[in-house]
Amino acid sequence: MAAPAATVFRNVRPYGAERPVDLVAVDGVLAEGLPDGAEPLVVEGGGRIALPTLVDAHIHPDKTAWGEPWYSRRPAGSLPEYVRGDVDLFRHQRTPLAERAHRLLAHAVASGTRAVRAHVDVAPAYGLAGVAGLAEARERLAGVLDVQLVAFPQHGVRRTPGAGGLLAEAAASGLIDAVGGIDPAGFDGGPDGEGPAQLDLVFELAERHGLRLDVHLHDRGERGLDPLRDIAARTRAAGLAGRVVVSHAFCVPELPGGRLAELADLLAGAGVGLTTVAPSAHQVLPFRELRARGVRVGLGSDGVRDSWSPFGNADMLHRAHLLGWTTDARTDQELADCFALAADGGADLLDLPRVTLRPGSPADFMLLAGECLPQVVVDLPPRDLVVRAGRVVARDGRLLG
Repeated sequence: MAAPAATVFRNVRPYGAERPVDLVAVDGVLAEGLPDGAEPLVVEGGGRIALPTLVDAHIHPDKTAWGEPWYSRRPAGSLPEYVRGDVDLFRHQRTPLAERAHRLLAHAVASGTRAVRAHVDVAPAYGLAGVAGLAEARERLAGVLDVQLVAFPQHGVRRTPGAGGLLAEAAASGLIDAVGGIDPAGFDGGPDGEGPAQLDLVFELAERHGLRLDVHLHDRGERGLDPLRDIAARTRAAGLAGRVVVSHAFCVPELPGGRLAELADLLAGAGVGLTTVAPSAHQVLPFRELRARGVRVGLGSDGVRDSWSPFGNADMLHRAHLLGWTTDARTDQELADCFALAADGGADLLDLPRVTLRPGSPADFMLLAGECLPQVVVDLPPRDLVVRAGRVVARDGRLLG
């Protein structure tokens, strides 16, 4: 019988505790102590803070120009214009999609990310190239990064002939984990305004192939709220609680207290989760109020240096910092809440175990120099070591191996 794989991370401070301790990882899980006969590898922590690695609940690696020559973006003020920009950048790129996606996701791992939900455009302009490319990148990163793939109809299935068929092909491919949707009442409402037709398709594909569902919802007011309520009702009817997410949901931050509580109770009861990317103060979800009423909420990077924006870095600690900035976090607890959304919120949304840094927890954490958790969120110190399943996978910002 093979001896268990054991590593002792000596002299570290979980969550910035005053007194350093040793973290013992055995076969990828934190343990009370070493099993009999174990000959552990010892890694000196030097008094660094140990924090859980993070979960990016919403990212578009297929669109990225990260690491590529500078791309000059044209002005865009509407969703159709942004979509046309996506196609232009895709045709402009010279590095294969799989390589660009791998480069970005490897950087995410080295920055302290353990899992991502990756949205991949499926449209006649690309075919299923994004699905194949991301599946290749996922395979290369197996063991250091968990990747959930979402086949995302960015161009719409009603407004773009052929997109629905490609989405069905992706759903049947065995390569994806979730099927996506986009603004079923607005952008993809179709010429007759029959927004539910898109939801008919994506829910049917999710049920038939045992997939999750993740719908982008940018529409505001009742144009956004009506589909959100419809998604909750369909989720409940289909028995898909815990498997459906709505991304962005810009209609939610507009709601006053009473209506927000009512909607939160509806979503929690149906098992519909939400993701936010902290784009601005008026668009970020009221995550504290939503989570207090039982709604699962995750945090994501969204696009990273794509046609939509030259900004982004796939660093989820930086995204927690931006969340604090946009929500005017001031107290230690408010800053810790922002970190928790990137750690626990994303884990809950992707059905991953939380990292608690206690025995029984996954041995997935990062070591960095700092005083305390709130200071880390503000100052963003370098990630000195990133540990996955008890194994050091990145050092000084670089993926090993």
